[in-house]
Amino acid sequence: MTFPEPTDARIPEKPALEGLETKWGESWEVDGTYRFDRDAATADDVYSIDTPPPTASGSLHIGHVFSFTHTDLIARYQRMRGKHVFYPMGWDDNGLPTERRVQNYYGVRCDPSLPYDPDFTPPFEGGDNKSTKAADQLPISRRNFIELCERLTVEDEQQFESLFRQLGLSVDWTQSYRTIADEALFTSQLAFIRNVERGEAYQAQAPTLWDVTFRTAVAQAELEDREQPGHYHRIAFHRPDGGIVEIETSRPELIPANVALVAHPDDERYQPLFGKTVISPVFGVEVPVVAHHLAQKDKGTGIAMICTFGDVTDVVWWRELDLPNRAIIGFDGRIIAETPEWITTDAGRAAYEQLAGKTTFSAKQAVVELLRESGDLLADPKAITHPVKFFEKGDRPLEIVSTRQWYIVNGARDADLKERLLERGRQIAWHPDFMRVRYENWVGGLSGDWLISRQRFFGVPIPVWYPLDGEGNPRFDEPIVATRDLLPVDPSSAAAPGFDESQRGAPNGFIGEHDVMDTWATSSLTPQLAGGWERDPELFELVFPYSLRPQGQDIIRTWLFSTALRAELEHGVAPWGNAAISGFIVDPDRKKMSKSKGNVVTPVGLLDQHGSDAVRYWAASSRLGTDAAFDVQNPTQVKIGRRLAIKVLNAAKFILSFEGVADAPVTVPLDRSMLAALTTVVEQATRALDAYDHARALEVAETFFWTFCDDYLELVKERAYGVQSPEQASAVAALKTALSVFLRLFAPVIPFATEEAWSWSNEGSVHNATWPTVDELDARGEAGVELLELTGLALTGIRGAKTAAKASQKTPVVSAVIAGPEDAVRLLEAAAGDLRAVGRIAQLSFETAEELVVRDIVLPPAE
Repeated sequence: MTFPEPTDARIPEKPALEGLETKWGESWEVDGTYRFDRDAATADDVYSIDTPPPTASGSLHIGHVFSFTHTDLIARYQRMRGKHVFYPMGWDDNGLPTERRVQNYYGVRCDPSLPYDPDFTPPFEGGDNKSTKAADQLPISRRNFIELCERLTVEDEQQFESLFRQLGLSVDWTQSYRTIADEALFTSQLAFIRNVERGEAYQAQAPTLWDVTFRTAVAQAELEDREQPGHYHRIAFHRPDGGIVEIETSRPELIPANVALVAHPDDERYQPLFGKTVISPVFGVEVPVVAHHLAQKDKGTGIAMICTFGDVTDVVWWRELDLPNRAIIGFDGRIIAETPEWITTDAGRAAYEQLAGKTTFSAKQAVVELLRESGDLLADPKAITHPVKFFEKGDRPLEIVSTRQWYIVNGARDADLKERLLERGRQIAWHPDFMRVRYENWVGGLSGDWLISRQRFFGVPIPVWYPLDGEGNPRFDEPIVATRDLLPVDPSSAAAPGFDESQRGAPNGFIGEHDVMDTWATSSLTPQLAGGWERDPELFELVFPYSLRPQGQDIIRTWLFSTALRAELEHGVAPWGNAAISGFIVDPDRKKMSKSKGNVVTPVGLLDQHGSDAVRYWAASSRLGTDAAFDVQNPTQVKIGRRLAIKVLNAAKFILSFEGVADAPVTVPLDRSMLAALTTVVEQATRALDAYDHARALEVAETFFWTFCDDYLELVKERAYGVQSPEQASAVAALKTALSVFLRLFAPVIPFATEEAWSWSNEGSVHNATWPTVDELDARGEAGVELLELTGLALTGIRGAKTAAKASQKTPVVSAVIAGPEDAVRLLEAAAGDLRAVGRIAQLSFETAEELVVRDIVLPPAE
């Protein structure tokens, strides 16, 4: 390898990190350093990355810097290994987070019944935390609301891109996409149509987990359990023979929705009741007593109410036991106003009227009082704490209501599909491998198909219309599904095929589907979105299946699983060869950082204060799948990273000041020993990065770099400064060869400092240079690594001896002795000249001893 000699003008007088992000960011953009060259690429030499599209609502946090740096390390390494890296960036800008941000930012809320106002101006911009309640938000039309969503997401995305560029992500920004853009709508709607055509997407009237605040259905993957206080109420159901059956429930307000009592089939206490009926308290409804294996003998009294619907177990019992649906909770979370037909007694109807229109909380209080009055409350309520299901973004417990929704099959009810999805998981290489279990547990535990319809506004419209009969009633079982040529389409504003707009809502006309797709139904198609599926077949053929899916561990059950599902249904393959799973960022107390906890650190200040290379170093120091603690008050690893970046610049400037070339013969044993050790470093770092262990690669490179600077550079600098000779040329060649290797080893981690130093003696970018190889160095390692290690120990001994004598390290030494084992002494004699020079020792002799030691230092007499 030939290294052009530096020009003084290319090396600054005092190297610094400040300003490098702007300098090299602009240069990379102009030069197209990270541009994907599809014309030169073949499917065999492409490394494609299914990059996580961050949610464009609000601000990025330190967790984004952490995980996206991990991805960038891989991208940069693969590029230097000769791969054509396809590294796009997407923005996940549709869905509930964007809607909530728009509501708070502009002080508005969507009311689809309102007409469009082309001159609408929002009440304010910026949000003041006073507009978080619906009552404080100005109602506007859906179209006006969507326009505000579009405006704000574009602004957020520009800020996000600016920060990612400052961080030094080697993204090809010409390959970006938005999940609400026309291309994304086309892809999402086409995939949905294909699902419908193959019978994989269907609609059904079924119990649905429902968030009463956002008035939307919630999928299984969006649930979380939260411990909540509650009470158990011991209640009497009445037997026809005059006896009672005691049950315990935390939801007495659902007694009007009771459809059965259930006990375990082996429970001898209740076996005589199976097949018989009991009467519910207060409301007087006759219900059967049934058996089911999910009933728990040791919970409460061992017999429980089945209500439609109190929890997900109620849904299972209702479905498997073929029970009636007596739902009493509306979409607003309140008890429906109309008295149900199954409550037939005057007393029962009068009791129900006391609940109508109440929230479930108020209804619970009312029912408890009614039970007290009737004598059916058998004991004072017992305080408990129990897990309650919430929408992960919600503040109120979920209810279960009956709605008509769209679903996509996911293997919950199809054993063959489930096994295929498990097999796809086994075909993916997981980093770290134990993360595979989380995927397998999720697939194995699925209890229902994937609910994809959402009652929201800013999302991908479900491309379906419904015909109306002669009386204007929709025929939901005869949906009109859009054809490919109509896509993208919004059925709420475009007429159904074969109809015109005048027939919307009219008898024998049509209505459009108002629901949109769950945001995961679009994000699950990120490989197709970025790769141009059905839009750019040549590109898709190059990049799919992708090489890598990088992501957080918390969305294995959502994003990773749903992407694997869509790829299986559409293509019959695993969507990527590798999955790289980052850990969480935790605060100094080891608590996960999240906005809800108020402990999130925003990265802009860190990047400005310490520099991007320093922050990247901190992220690179953590292995995949491992949580990393971050203390904003004392970011130790960030400071260490900055020190490393500065040292790289200063070492490069120092080495490039020596006269000589890197491809001169390396003849001196010490120089050859250093290169032999560097060969081992290259081999270990390469093996680690091939295994997606960037932290290990950084560790071995950094450890040796400091040895190189502290020991080897000090040992040979006098020789390198000396008059031209084979020994001087050997030192300079070894130093410049090592510098080239170090800059390339560190390039993925500290891209700005390495690019700056590389530019002082090379043309082109270090990030398009070849990764260092063992073959590149192997021929120069004849002396072995032992000599470098021994000289380092000897140097430490010389320094220690001077310190013990209270002498400066620059003090000349009349004579000294290095003693050690025979083999060590024989090796050290080959480096005697460098040891004499660095120690300023006039006469250096060697003796054998059991341990290596520097002794008998004689200093000149004091003047």
